[in-house]
Amino acid sequence: MTPWMRKIHKWIGLLIGLQLVLWMCSGVVMSLLDVKAVKGVEYKAPAPSKQPWPADAIPLSPVLAAAQVAAQNVSTAWLLDQPVYRLRGEKTTQLVNARTGQPFDLDAGLARKLASASYRGPGKAGQAELVEQSLETRAHEGKVWRVPFSDSWMLHIMDYTERKDFNNPLVISAAVGGFWLALSGIWLLFTSFSLAEFIPKRWRGTRSLLVHAPDGSRLRSLRAHAGDSVFVALAQQGLQLPSNCGGGQSCGLCEVRVRGGAPAATSADRALLAPARIEAGCRLACNLKLDRNLDIEVRGGAELGAEHEAQVESVRALSPFLREIVLLPKDKPGPEYRPGSFIQIHVPAHKMGKHQIDVPHEHQSAWAGLHLPAQWSSGALLRRSYSLSAPVLQTEGRLTLLVRFCHGKQGAKNHPPGKGSAFAYGLKPGDRVKYSGPFGDFAILQSEREKVFIGGGAGMAPLRAMVRDLLESGASEPIHFWYGARTSTDAPYVDEMEGLAAKFGNFSWQLVLSDERGGQGPGGLVHEAVRDGLLQRLPDLQACDFYLCGPPPMLKATRTMLGKLGVAEDRVAFDDFKI
Repeated sequence: MTPWMRKIHKWIGLLIGLQLVLWMCSGVVMSLLDVKAVKGVEYKAPAPSKQPWPADAIPLSPVLAAAQVAAQNVSTAWLLDQPVYRLRGEKTTQLVNARTGQPFDLDAGLARKLASASYRGPGKAGQAELVEQSLETRAHEGKVWRVPFSDSWMLHIMDYTERKDFNNPLVISAAVGGFWLALSGIWLLFTSFSLAEFIPKRWRGTRSLLVHAPDGSRLRSLRAHAGDSVFVALAQQGLQLPSNCGGGQSCGLCEVRVRGGAPAATSADRALLAPARIEAGCRLACNLKLDRNLDIEVRGGAELGAEHEAQVESVRALSPFLREIVLLPKDKPGPEYRPGSFIQIHVPAHKMGKHQIDVPHEHQSAWAGLHLPAQWSSGALLRRSYSLSAPVLQTEGRLTLLVRFCHGKQGAKNHPPGKGSAFAYGLKPGDRVKYSGPFGDFAILQSEREKVFIGGGAGMAPLRAMVRDLLESGASEPIHFWYGARTSTDAPYVDEMEGLAAKFGNFSWQLVLSDERGGQGPGGLVHEAVRDGLLQRLPDLQACDFYLCGPPPMLKATRTMLGKLGVAEDRVAFDDFKI
């Protein structure tokens, strides 16, 4: 529930926040103005000077005889330039012309004249409106007319059509939304803490944590304070689980499997882990508390405590916002660097500017739409995950990464780029970087079944490595690769894929462009194109293995589509980059 509550809290907070800005701005303006201007007294016309009662006024007795109310009180007054008798009964009041004896009918025209006579400001009077009984007029007897004058009061009371009703549904909804926002914020605040955080460590005692590799070998036996998360306990012992969020329960990379009886899954576990993995005892280490002795299994084995060094050998722009970065590790990679795995680059604290990013001439028009700040910085060590985009055996031990530049919305002013991708785009040949890994369980299933690869964006990286590994190792089963991009300039390795399709008869390649129509290939969304252009003509989808990687919306849509076509979950392998 917590991830959904955070998402709802965020978006409602944005909507309420916009109105809060209007309230604040209009309130600031009113606080800067003179109090008379805020109350409207500044533009109120002064009371007219007293006039002598006219000599031609008719006597009161015939007025009372013809009155429509049983007058209990009688007073005289002036209505604009007309003398009137005010007859007040038990429930109603009547105005009578003191010269003619005729009752006054307060209509829209007269109401507008009266309002204009009592106003001396720059605004213009609108049409008079008869107001029904309301909270503001509950103490007034008789008709009430409202005459609006042009002003900006509507911004404060949120009545954008009538400009008069402080109790309109919009402001009531905003008030209810603000109240819910406060309550959900308090709830999220309490859920972000655990009881152990309020108890000193020396009073908490310790718990045992046994750490095993996937093959069953014991990596570490340690003791940690009760209440600490497994993620923190391992990090304190030099075993750093992969993570893009630093233990913030949002990336899902720090997955571990609890041996024996696993604790109940939390909302974060259910949001980021597949139901089958939760059933197998998998949990997020950042959300797994040491409230008892635990025996866990971690992926990555001894690599969790290792830190490697590599030198940047080359940097190549493949598209405006995709670059290939080739690293030459200090130590020769082993078989654990399989296609589909990823490494975590250690991004140090740094300061950068846009002048440090080299942009090829052919890509400068695309970069011109980015209004990046002159400088940005990162104040702490970060880790960012990048999949291997080529088999290490085919690159003589080099690590090939495909890095996408994470920028803000094109046209947004001074939007800082992603800290990891900006650091990677500032790398030059000869620079040295540190990394951990490899990690991940996205891998080629050992079978000779027909294989379908579907990708988009930076999802090209692991899929390319898998396809190249299969073809070069002599795989004979049919292999299909459908890749989606917005335009042809956004698609990397197109010439290479076309060359592989020409060289290997069992490999087919199809580029799908969503923003370019009329080309040789299909257009639209890649999951719809592969459904209509390939899957509907395959005789048996259950005899195929599917490999997916790309942006989260594309990945979700593709998995949903495969489910509707009846493809079993164990036939679908995917990597969502945990974003």
